[in-house]
Amino acid sequence: MGRVIAIANQKGGVGKTTTAVNLAASLAAAEKRTLLIDGDPQGNATSGIGLRADQIGPTVYDALIGERALSDTIVRNVNFAYLDVVPATPDLAGAEVELVARTNRERMMRNGVASIRDHYDFVLIDCPPSLGLITVNMLAAADSLLIPLQCEYYALEGLSQLLNTVHLLQRSVNPELAIEGVLLTMFDTRLNLSRQVATEAREYFGTKVFDCVVPRNVRLAEAPSFGKPIILYDVASIGAQAYIAVAKELLARQT
Repeated sequence: MGRVIAIANQKGGVGKTTTAVNLAASLAAAEKRTLLIDGDPQGNATSGIGLRADQIGPTVYDALIGERALSDTIVRNVNFAYLDVVPATPDLAGAEVELVARTNRERMMRNGVASIRDHYDFVLIDCPPSLGLITVNMLAAADSLLIPLQCEYYALEGLSQLLNTVHLLQRSVNPELAIEGVLLTMFDTRLNLSRQVATEAREYFGTKVFDCVVPRNVRLAEAPSFGKPIILYDVASIGAQAYIAVAKELLARQT
């Protein structure tokens, strides 16, 4: 049975989609059967992984509101033989309203993911930068939560709200939801602030914080505009090497 990991942080610009895309690509390159679900109406993971508009049929929106099976929305073999993608378009924003009147509205995604998880080693879900009904659905479907944490001021402040949401979900919808880990992103070795945030995160979360950190890297920022994960855009860059290391560490944690 595949491990379902939601990548979430309600603070925007922390490297959430960058992590989802590049971790999925690194796992697929390691020949792990990987499914990337774009759960964000902005659709940045969809374009960042290299899916063109003409390749997109049914999307995660159709699965979330129950009009299509999740298996019908999967685009196979995207850039890698072991990587499948469930794309998102701006239509997904409408699901936030449409789900309100549904019974079991928090479990729509959970049911969909349960039907396909056996076909994969890893299912990664890129969540929106909010704590609305879409994010709740994605977290309800997950086994664990991976939190990208930007090494900047205010980074730790918003985490309490996210952790409160996790605790509420554990009590109501998904008692098995665990913290997979905290990944430090946009790390700049020249800044005392980056080191300070890293120290505080390790004090608070302990071994949940990944040993690997993702540095600030221009190549990482450029790759999405070419519709490529960093290991296809520039595998020699420090950004690519960082995500390969994160994937290795994640795999080591599963054994």
